Amino acid sequence: MLSILIPIYNYNVLPLVTELYKQCAENNIAFEILCQDDASESIHNLENEKVNALPYCSFVSLQKNIAHRENRNSLAEQAKYAYLLFIDGDSIIIKSDYIKNYIANLHRFEIVYGGRLHPEKCPSKVQQLRWKYGRFIEDKRTSERKKAPYQSLLFNNTVILKDCFDKVKFDRKMKKYGHDDTQLSYQLSLLHTTIIHIENPVEHGDIDTNAIYVAKTKSSLENLKALYDEHKIEPSFVKLLKLYDFLKKTGLIIGVRFFYSIFNKPIYRNLVSGNASMFLFNLYRIGYLCSL
Repeated sequence: MLSILIPIYNYNVLPLVTELYKQCAENNIAFEILCQDDASESIHNLENEKVNALPYCSFVSLQKNIAHRENRNSLAEQAKYAYLLFIDGDSIIIKSDYIKNYIANLHRFEIVYGGRLHPEKCPSKVQQLRWKYGRFIEDKRTSERKKAPYQSLLFNNTVILKDCFDKVKFDRKMKKYGHDDTQLSYQLSLLHTTIIHIENPVEHGDIDTNAIYVAKTKSSLENLKALYDEHKIEPSFVKLLKLYDFLKKTGLIIGVRFFYSIFNKPIYRNLVSGNASMFLFNLYRIGYLCSL
């Protein structure tokens, strides 16, 4: 019935797997839990090896890094059941009926997305930017996600029919961090796959520091620009890309580039300060995208 696929990089996945195993067993379903570390050579892998002691569960540490997209593709290729549950290794299960909620919706839709939440309180000032963006921009209730079902789809905490996933997969040509979910969701929208959003969230456990998140944001914007340049996505599918496309066509992009060249350093200082402004973060994002 269900193959649970957990890509990992330098994280202790044993608590997550233990909870998932417990809930699958309680619901008496056919399942497997496949965990794959992307050559992190992490000390956590000593603990992760204990996953192999659980029935129907496996942990493997790759010898060569293949990046997050290909790690997901690799896990999907190994899966033997009809439905795939993608869940990142740093996720925290917060509902005792998590698996049960997915089972109730499996046979009616090709994709079921449960959502994601961030902790109510920011763990620390050095993690504030990622926490704030996640908490106030990304975290959405089911009613909000249903308004734009494909644009709201993230492939952490998503169940998808294996036959459906095999038609698209994650783009092997894209190597940098970011917007892999965006591209895949766009491809699925073109196929008119049936999708439902339910209230079955996991919590994001490993929150990046401010500086790391800014670096990841820049990488993801480079990927977004590449998708745009290679005509792999329609600008209207992504709000930021739609704005970029407008600025480019109207010539206003020159002014945005000039603004970014002057103000990117002081804005950056705000973003890593522990008192980040979401308004400035959005200016930084569009400025960096226009400067590429």
